[in-house]
Amino acid sequence: MIPTTGQRNTQKIFGAVDLYRPRFYYGHGDVFAGQSYTAFLGGLAQRYPRQEVFLIHDNAAYHRAPEVREWLGDYGHRFHLCPLPKYSPEFNAVEPLWHYVRVQATHNRYYATEREFVTQLDHTLNGMAREPTRIQGYLNPFL
Repeated sequence: MIPTTGQRNTQKIFGAVDLYRPRFYYGHGDVFAGQSYTAFLGGLAQRYPRQEVFLIHDNAAYHRAPEVREWLGDYGHRFHLCPLPKYSPEFNAVEPLWHYVRVQATHNRYYATEREFVTQLDHTLNGMAREPTRIQGYLNPFL
């Protein structure tokens, strides 16, 4: 039996994967919204200052937010946001990584505090970012 606090604790995590290096990038957001998504995109733009980037994403509403369209006004010459068909997570390379995170950090685990939960979540995400060999097998089907 797993104890529970009776409360649901969720974290808003944005993620992207560079299939060809491989590298994983993530960022926390307060909410999934256009402003927090463009902050994440801005971080990616700093990591890829001169390269053309094709970012394949699902059809979340915040991907089409006015803030995102405005951001693309500045970065659209080298950042191309490519939506997947609706209801097709099997085509999204980051989805298997979220599965890995759930298995490693959240499934069948009890955290007495939000801080403990966030610490373990960040430990898993940082491990993926620092040691991409941990996630290579999840990315192979997309290469």
